[in-house]
Amino acid sequence: MSILDIFKSVDINKEVNRCRTTKGSVLLDVRTEGEYRQGHIGGSRNIPVEKIDNAVNLLHDKSAPIFVYCQSGSRARKASSKLRKLGYVEVYNIGGIEQYQGQLQRGKR
Repeated sequence: MSILDIFKSVDINKEVNRCRTTKGSVLLDVRTEGEYRQGHIGGSRNIPVEKIDNAVNLLHDKSAPIFVYCQSGSRARKASSKLRKLGYVEVYNIGGIEQYQGQLQRGKR
Protein backbone atom coordinates (compact mmCIF):
# COMPACT_ATOMS: atom_id res chain seq x y z
CA MET A 1 0.00 0.00 0.00
CA SER A 2 1.34 3.40 -0.91
CA ILE A 3 0.64 6.73 0.77
CA LEU A 4 -1.74 7.56 -2.08
CA ASP A 5 -3.93 4.56 -1.19
CA ILE A 6 -4.92 6.36 2.01
CA PHE A 7 -6.62 9.07 -0.03
CA LYS A 8 -8.44 6.78 -2.44
CA SER A 9 -12.18 6.65 -1.90
CA VAL A 10 -13.72 3.20 -2.00
CA ASP A 11 -17.40 2.90 -2.89
CA ILE A 12 -18.76 0.12 -0.71
CA ASN A 13 -21.86 -0.13 -2.91
CA LYS A 14 -19.80 -0.93 -6.02
CA GLU A 15 -17.54 -3.26 -4.04
CA VAL A 16 -20.51 -5.23 -2.64
CA ASN A 17 -21.77 -5.68 -6.20
CA ARG A 18 -18.29 -6.77 -7.29
CA CYS A 19 -18.19 -9.26 -4.42
CA ARG A 20 -21.57 -10.69 -5.41
CA THR A 21 -20.39 -11.24 -8.99
CA THR A 22 -17.00 -12.69 -8.05
CA LYS A 23 -17.03 -16.48 -7.91
CA GLY A 24 -16.10 -17.92 -4.52
CA SER A 25 -15.87 -14.55 -2.79
CA VAL A 26 -16.62 -13.85 0.87
CA LEU A 27 -18.24 -10.68 2.21
CA LEU A 28 -16.82 -10.25 5.70
CA ASP A 29 -18.19 -7.94 8.40
CA VAL A 30 -15.59 -7.35 11.13
CA ARG A 31 -17.79 -5.37 13.52
CA THR A 32 -18.89 -6.77 16.88
CA GLU A 33 -21.58 -9.46 17.00
CA GLY A 34 -23.99 -6.92 18.48
CA GLU A 35 -23.39 -4.43 15.68
CA TYR A 36 -23.83 -7.22 13.14
CA ARG A 37 -27.21 -8.25 14.64
CA GLN A 38 -28.40 -4.62 14.52
CA GLY A 39 -27.93 -4.50 10.74
CA HIS A 40 -25.58 -6.07 8.22
CA ILE A 41 -25.23 -6.49 4.47
CA GLY A 42 -27.06 -9.58 3.29
CA GLY A 43 -24.86 -12.58 2.60
CA SER A 44 -22.04 -11.35 4.82
CA ARG A 45 -20.25 -13.40 7.44
CA ASN A 46 -19.26 -11.95 10.79
CA ILE A 47 -15.83 -12.32 12.38
CA PRO A 48 -15.18 -9.44 14.78
CA VAL A 49 -11.79 -7.81 14.24
CA GLU A 50 -10.77 -8.89 17.76
CA LYS A 51 -11.25 -12.52 16.68
CA ILE A 52 -9.78 -12.24 13.18
CA ASP A 53 -7.09 -14.80 14.06
CA ASN A 54 -9.95 -17.36 14.05
CA ALA A 55 -10.47 -16.71 10.34
CA VAL A 56 -8.25 -19.69 9.50
CA ASN A 57 -10.85 -21.95 11.17
CA LEU A 58 -13.76 -20.38 9.29
CA LEU A 59 -12.35 -19.25 5.94
CA HIS A 60 -10.48 -22.29 4.66
CA ASP A 61 -9.65 -21.16 1.11
CA LYS A 62 -6.84 -18.63 1.43
CA SER A 63 -7.06 -17.82 -2.28
CA ALA A 64 -10.76 -16.83 -2.15
CA PRO A 65 -11.44 -13.11 -2.62
CA ILE A 66 -12.43 -11.56 0.72
CA PHE A 67 -14.26 -8.22 0.79
CA VAL A 68 -13.97 -6.73 4.29
CA TYR A 69 -16.14 -3.99 5.81
CA CYS A 70 -16.88 -2.51 9.24
CA GLN A 71 -18.68 0.63 10.42
CA SER A 72 -16.38 3.31 8.98
CA GLY A 73 -13.45 1.44 7.42
CA SER A 74 -10.89 1.58 10.23
CA ARG A 75 -11.45 -1.92 11.62
CA ALA A 76 -11.71 -3.27 8.07
CA ARG A 77 -8.25 -1.86 7.35
CA LYS A 78 -6.83 -3.52 10.46
CA ALA A 79 -8.56 -6.84 9.71
CA SER A 80 -7.45 -6.78 6.05
CA SER A 81 -3.85 -6.33 7.10
CA LYS A 82 -4.09 -9.19 9.57
CA LEU A 83 -5.74 -11.48 7.00
CA ARG A 84 -2.88 -10.85 4.58
CA LYS A 85 -0.40 -11.73 7.33
CA LEU A 86 -2.35 -14.96 7.90
CA GLY A 87 -1.77 -15.86 4.25
CA TYR A 88 -4.97 -14.73 2.52
CA VAL A 89 -3.95 -13.41 -0.87
CA GLU A 90 -6.95 -11.52 -2.25
CA VAL A 91 -8.25 -9.20 0.50
CA TYR A 92 -10.11 -5.95 -0.15
CA ASN A 93 -10.99 -3.30 2.43
CA ILE A 94 -14.28 -2.00 1.05
CA GLY A 95 -14.89 0.58 3.76
CA GLY A 96 -17.76 1.21 6.11
CA ILE A 97 -21.37 0.15 6.19
CA GLU A 98 -22.32 3.73 7.06
CA GLN A 99 -21.90 4.51 3.34
CA TYR A 100 -23.91 1.48 2.17
CA GLN A 101 -27.14 2.44 0.39
CA GLY A 102 -28.76 -1.00 0.17
CA GLN A 103 -31.17 -2.77 2.48
CA LEU A 104 -29.68 -4.10 5.71
CA GLN A 105 -30.61 -7.41 7.29
CA ARG A 106 -31.14 -7.69 11.01
CA GLY A 107 -30.62 -10.59 13.38
CA LYS A 108 -28.09 -13.34 13.74
CA ARG A 109 -25.72 -14.60 11.11
